[in-house]
Amino acid sequence: MKKLFSMILSLALVLALCPTAMADTLHIGISQFAVHGSLDNCVQGFKEGLAEEGFVEGENIVFDLQNANADTGIAAQIADRFVNGHYDLICAVATPVAMSCFNAAQDREIPVIYTAVSDPVAAQLANADGSNPGEVTGTSDALPVEAQLKLIRALQPDATRIGILHTTSETNSDSSLATYQALAPEYGFTIVDKGISTGADIPLALEALLPQVDCTTNLTDNTVVQSLPLVLEMSAEAGKPVYGSEIEQVRLGCVASEGIEYLELGRQTGRMAARVLKGEAKASEIPFEIISNSYLYINEEALAQYGLSVPEALVSRAISVTMDE
Repeated sequence: MKKLFSMILSLALVLALCPTAMADTLHIGISQFAVHGSLDNCVQGFKEGLAEEGFVEGENIVFDLQNANADTGIAAQIADRFVNGHYDLICAVATPVAMSCFNAAQDREIPVIYTAVSDPVAAQLANADGSNPGEVTGTSDALPVEAQLKLIRALQPDATRIGILHTTSETNSDSSLATYQALAPEYGFTIVDKGISTGADIPLALEALLPQVDCTTNLTDNTVVQSLPLVLEMSAEAGKPVYGSEIEQVRLGCVASEGIEYLELGRQTGRMAARVLKGEAKASEIPFEIISNSYLYINEEALAQYGLSVPEALVSRAISVTMDE
């Protein structure tokens, strides 16, 4: 008993002498909207960006990673949990959870740092002048639509109609679709789109869409991307190539993509969060950032499946990725 009492007393003395041992541990809630490669990369990059700035998991920071599985109701529940838990900061990965987290946190002064939000203004996460409506900021993954249209024209010179499958409740998809519709005629394309509500709608939507188009291109649509294996399977049966919006979709079997690098997107988000955690600036004082560097990813196996090849003019910048097993 005396030995136990002595141990307890020693521990109490250590904590008394080092009051910051537990107090300095920060708690960060990470809300991810769906399970797929690009959002997974955002989370990994976010942690790496924080670590670069001295916030290391297991040392001075604890992460609570929750996934909404593409369900906006669950996204709202996660946001409420983080806010009621008085977390030091919330990272929201993708537009639907970013909206839920900001709505839940805006009256509680908990900073929300988002990533993979295609159009922060349309999602009401930023004002029209680029300023922030509260303690919220982050990074945008606005698609390089013009570069993608140029790519499709280069690989399929005779194509005229591009199909796009999109979730009608995802603000990010609405914004990207509008950009495609505005720019497509400049490259001789017509956009044929089909809206869905849930992943269960995809088979019927594709059955209607694929006979009308020469190919399809993906948005950063979380519901569609989560069902990408089904999209690829049905498209292959119809003989219609699918273009991705980032590297992970190309790894899964899309023929090619002009896309951004989501690990770097996450890292930049982590660096922004570090500024808030260090007290260098409030989230409301940091403008959101658009990561616009475009990379050409190709899947040679998928290209060969459709008899497509990369023109000589693009070969020097093409990054070849292999099919996921």
